[in-house]
Amino acid sequence: MTINNDLRNNSKISAYIHIPFCEHICYYCDFNKVFLEGQPVDEYIEALLKEIRLTLAQSPRKKMETIYIGGGTPTSLSAEQLDRLLFGVRELLPFDDCNEFTVEANPGDLSREKLKVMKNYGVNRLSMGVQTFDDQLLKKIGRKHTAADVYQTMDFLDKEAFENVSIDLIYALPGQTLASFQDTLQRAIDLDLPHYSLYSLILENKTMFMNWVRQGRLTLPDEDAEAGMFEETIKKMAQTNRQQYEVSNFALKGKESQHNLVYWNNEHYYGFGAGASGYLGDNRYRNYGPIQHYLKPLRENRLPVLETEHLTKNNQIEEEMFLGLRKLSGVNKKRFVEKFGIDITTVYGEVIPSLINKGLLVETAEALRLSEKGLYIGNEVFESFLLDA
Repeated sequence: MTINNDLRNNSKISAYIHIPFCEHICYYCDFNKVFLEGQPVDEYIEALLKEIRLTLAQSPRKKMETIYIGGGTPTSLSAEQLDRLLFGVRELLPFDDCNEFTVEANPGDLSREKLKVMKNYGVNRLSMGVQTFDDQLLKKIGRKHTAADVYQTMDFLDKEAFENVSIDLIYALPGQTLASFQDTLQRAIDLDLPHYSLYSLILENKTMFMNWVRQGRLTLPDEDAEAGMFEETIKKMAQTNRQQYEVSNFALKGKESQHNLVYWNNEHYYGFGAGASGYLGDNRYRNYGPIQHYLKPLRENRLPVLETEHLTKNNQIEEEMFLGLRKLSGVNKKRFVEKFGIDITTVYGEVIPSLINKGLLVETAEALRLSEKGLYIGNEVFESFLLDA
């Protein structure tokens, strides 16, 4: 993989860093992850830092707009391993401490010692995988923590004055009722956090959940129940001044996830680590996923890139629409012209009026955005923006 001129000329770039280790594998998860025990964790950390060095050797050392360390479970690393990782990241990636530096954490995995390490290296935001406050449901979906662990973690974060915390919740879980979800949502809101991400359960291939559904051992809430949970989320978040700035994300003003906005704004980012994906210039790329497949090229001082896809202008326009329309503010017309040198209505002359007439799209002088109706069937709307090859 080589860095092209488009990236050299682009002033903005961020970094995603993947830690694939977990102390427990959840039944619904299809992310690239492995059970921690017996894995070459120390070698992986050193290899990951080598990947960053090799990548930056091809690219100017620009300041990162955001850094995001996800997984897996980054907090499954020991405090010493976390220290080594973060020391290397800060040594290699130029970064302004005023910018957003996020680490994913699980309730119960995060200790005061680990938090101290993270704060020492400028981590200023945590994203916690809570999923639900219903202990029975947590057990049913294969989570290791309990609701009590969530409160205990939040309590010590409060004592450490670490306030920039987001939590993830999943709705439409097996056997979940609207009442159960309302209880979880209220408990989450009662924590008074600046940011919440709420996702409906998606059944992915090669997960235990998918196998159980196929075997008839698992029943999920129907579409009406799922829609009811989504409506409840929007209503409750609005009542507490959490703005829905993206389909699944809600935040106090000024507390939106800057890293996730990099994705939705279709901007450039490095992807470091096993199975990580990046977007550089006109290319999207993906690393080898299995740990040993990832480590092998790095032992030979080669980048661990499995595949690279060159994006045509049409591909980039499609992605601009799919990603941008996830934001409640929509796709900015002026930015579209600046980026692609063509007016959005020229590209989608017949599509836009058709979707507006169906009540799925709203057009203003500045932007195109999904209507309230369009939010519920976003994927169907996105298909309308596919261009002929």
